This record gives sequence, structure tokens and C-alpha cells, in this order.
Amino acid sequence: MRNCRRALISAIAVLGLTLSSGCALLDERVAGAGEEPGERIAIAVPDWPGGQANAAVAGYVLENELGIGVDLVPADQARAWDGLNDGTVQALLEDWGGLPEKTELYVRQKRSVVDAGELGVTGHIGWFVPKRFSDAHPDVLDWENLNDFAEDFNGELLQADAAYATFDAAIIEELGLELTPVAAGSESALLESITEASRTGAPLLTYWWQPHWLNAEVEMAEIRLPQHTLGCQSDPATVACAYPDLSPRKYLNAAFAQADTPAADFLRAFEWSTDDQNEVARLIEAEGLSPGAAAERWVTENPDQVERWLPGRDD
Repeated sequence: MRNCRRALISAIAVLGLTLSSGCALLDERVAGAGEEPGERIAIAVPDWPGGQANAAVAGYVLENELGIGVDLVPADQARAWDGLNDGTVQALLEDWGGLPEKTELYVRQKRSVVDAGELGVTGHIGWFVPKRFSDAHPDVLDWENLNDFAEDFNGELLQADAAYATFDAAIIEELGLELTPVAAGSESALLESITEASRTGAPLLTYWWQPHWLNAEVEMAEIRLPQHTLGCQSDPATVACAYPDLSPRKYLNAAFAQADTPAADFLRAFEWSTDDQNEVARLIEAEGLSPGAAAERWVTENPDQVERWLPGRDD
């Protein structure tokens, strides 16, 4: 999830919109895919579990409900956008708006790519404590009381990697909190700390985010920081507000979208919740299922939702 979290915090940091995602290249085997609309389509797959979950479920439904062949193409966001432009990729299902120059060039100027709507997932960053701890100490959820619990937290706000860009140091300084951001060293180390504290109810104050598959396994409670308002993060050195929510969008190759095929109609309609995505990502990351097997399980258990994505299907 390192790259997914980087995508989210980068998006927040520049309006919040700057993205850094996976480094995999487009699979050369699918070059030219989609030249004959209706035969096969290529879906870009980022390297974070949530992005893999989107593509796996969409691909499974396309193949098993609509009989349309699908190529799942590992791609970073920049190459996914270029693929949408030249037709080697037909769909990008989770874009956080971090490459505005690509959106401007391909959507607004060349019109080779079209916006297909929101994915339905909400991206969010905040400060959290284990729910067991907040149940025992409900006052901790108000930031104005955090200094009363500073000793419980050893004066620390736990983070994942020191390389992650956050506003936490500025928020702490501006709000006069007796805390210091401390890096766990890696996302894996942070997950271990959260899992253990959630199991025991131990005091832990941590920077955390959605979407993430761990949220389907542990209960966390969010600290109420001062409300985010437009412009409150314009100066990174004086931020004193909460992080904003973000909604990733879907994009389609324009020629593919304009053909008005069942595949294009389905991808426009494909929308699910953060909890849905987290559950499929959890099956992949925590239970070790292949993306295809995780998609099959979720689709089998959620037939009504799948049906809503297929309004034009003949029974």
C-alpha cells in the first residue's frame, strides 16, 4: 500500500492533488488491445491492493457476466493515462487526480479520454486510536484533550515511513500539542503496531488512512481535528486543520466509450464503497487469495450489487 498511500497524501498535498503510484510498465502483450471494439478490453491495474481489487472485480464481471475478454495490465498512473490516449488501455478505474497535466491534455484538449464518473471509494487521512482505547477513554477523540493523553502515547504520533510527506508536524505545532511524529520505519511495521494495539486496547495514536484492507480487520476511532476548510493547507508550514476527503475517478478511452458497448456501459456504472474495496483487498493481502479468486468470492456474495451494474443485461 506504500504507493497507494503516497497517491493519497500527494493528492491532498497539492489541492490535494499530486499522485505517485506504482512503477510497473504496461504489459507489452496487450499492445493494440481494443483495436476491435467488443472483442477484448484492457484495464490498467495499479500496484496497490485496492486498485487491484477494482480491476479484479470489474474484470471478473466483464468476463463471467458479459462474456467480454479482459486483459489486466500492470501500469503506473502516467503510463495508464498514455495507454488511454493511444487506445492500448480502455479503462483506468482509480485515479486520484495527481496528474492534472494528463487530464488537461487528454480529456480537455485532445478529447481522447473521457471521465466515467466516481469510483465510489473515499480517500481519507487522519489521526486514529484503537477503538478499544477510545471506548475506555472517549475524551481522547477531541484534539483539545490530546495533551491529557500525551504520556499514554509516550508523546508520539506514529507514522509509517519518514519519507511520507504529511502535515502532521505543522498540525502539532499550530495546535500546541505535546506530541512528536515518529516513523515506525515502514508500512508493515505500522500495520503490526496497529494490529497489536487494536487487539490489546493499548494506547496508540497513529496517522492512518482509507482505503486500506486492514480497516476490514481492525476497528479504529478517528481524532476530531479542526475541520478542513478551503485553503487551510495552502501554507504547509502553518496547517492547523484536518486532512480533506478525496474521491478517485474512472476514465475511459474515448473511442471505446463512444462505441456505447455493454462493456463501456458497465464500467460507467461500476461503483462501490470503500468497505467493498477494502474487503476484496483484504482477501488478497490478508488471506492470500489470488485477485481472481477474491473477485469471484465477492461477486458471488454480492449478486444484488453486481446486478445494479448491469442495468441493460437481457435476462
